[in-house]
Amino acid sequence: MVRRFSISDTAQHMVGGFLLAGPFVVTEEVWRLAENMSLFHSFFTVLIVLVIGYGALYKADADRDPDKESEVAGIPLRLVSLVLVSYFSVAVLIFVLTAPQTFEATYLTAFKVMGIAAIFSEIGAATADTIF
Repeated sequence: MVRRFSISDTAQHMVGGFLLAGPFVVTEEVWRLAENMSLFHSFFTVLIVLVIGYGALYKADADRDPDKESEVAGIPLRLVSLVLVSYFSVAVLIFVLTAPQTFEATYLTAFKVMGIAAIFSEIGAATADTIF
């Protein structure tokens, strides 16, 4: 049975994404790590998000076939949603909680924190997608 991607899947991604993103957005150690990361290191956080997302959705769940799902530019819509929600949930929390001001950080550091926290946000989002 092929599960079609729907708006409820994005809602599940959001619940899981916000759930696991929160602790990383408000932890000073994450902000200190981000300050010391180069853009080279930040690139790898994006790569990790993409690899974990694909693996969690299509390799860990044998019932899903990316070739049978709706696509955007050849990329499964479920994966696009997962990645976007992972970064979006972190960005919203950073903004709402005024984290850059609290940690006296630059916006570049905030973007690096997004990369770090998105890894864990995505794990929560993918888990929610798989469970529900």
